Amino acid sequence: MKPVAYVCPSTVAEAAAAHGGRPEARYLGGGTNLVDLMRRGVERPDVLIDITRLDLDRIEELPDGSIRVGATARNSDLAAHPAVRERYPVLTQALLSGASGQLRNMATTAGNLLQRTRCGYFQDLSRPCNKRVPGSGCGAIEGVNRDHAVFGHSPHCVATHASDLAVAFAALDAVVELACATGVRGVPVSEFLRLPQDRPEQDTVLRPGELITGVLLPPLPPGARSRYRKARDRAGHTFALTSVAVVVHLERDVVDHVAVAFGGLAHRPWRARRMEAALVGAAPTPETGARAVEAELADAVPLRHNAYKIELARGMAREVLGSLTARTGGRGSR
Repeated sequence: MKPVAYVCPSTVAEAAAAHGGRPEARYLGGGTNLVDLMRRGVERPDVLIDITRLDLDRIEELPDGSIRVGATARNSDLAAHPAVRERYPVLTQALLSGASGQLRNMATTAGNLLQRTRCGYFQDLSRPCNKRVPGSGCGAIEGVNRDHAVFGHSPHCVATHASDLAVAFAALDAVVELACATGVRGVPVSEFLRLPQDRPEQDTVLRPGELITGVLLPPLPPGARSRYRKARDRAGHTFALTSVAVVVHLERDVVDHVAVAFGGLAHRPWRARRMEAALVGAAPTPETGARAVEAELADAVPLRHNAYKIELARGMAREVLGSLTARTGGRGSR
């Protein structure tokens, strides 16, 4: 058994110093993913830095209308927060679709973003996986790839990111706050998580020793509407085959703001920039929505077993967009 040191810092600076940028050091929050991977032997840290006692669990409403979510805020608290439920229903819907109540009571905001892929080849030590062992190959490319990516994959990795929360964050233009011993920086969620390219072992743009301290949710246009929808194999808290988060605002029956992010289709939430560009400035008719969805899905590259995901994404995106832009008797109402 590999020995593991345990450190419980009292400040962010102490946590960063304890990590020191060492490859085998890990920050520990709720542990709902990390501890499971340690049991499987996929993760083998030599030191765990417990950040649960840091003052990072607040959900704060800021004067400009934005909300700051602390890194260790529990998923259950975030989903139930009155301001989140009122202003960002897409976020509450994503959280409630993502895990059981017991897990939501433990899982943290930062841990949700940092969870590793659920690809079976990554979690099985007997199978090749470039994410787990760089250079060993990707078993999923020619293997069972029903749950894998149709966007942004590479010859080195076809895994998808499992988070529902990250998809909603991406559609909300959320910004991840990162701290280390030398300072603080912010990175949009849609850029924080990486595509695999030739370095699939790097899930994020985190620099050695950096710690997520919070996520900033910018204010939405007054009257913006949002929704999250998820398709899965069975009812219950299973991972998305495909999901979609949509935020839209109409002005005089024309789309003046829209953000769309897909889950289950790529190594990170897939921000549908082509779809958005086709919608802004247009009347939200079924025909316009259909053309916009097709513009985004045109570049999808399915694998042997997952072409069905494109049809799922097509139907879900059109249905969610249509439900949010339907006339409700009041302009831009939720």
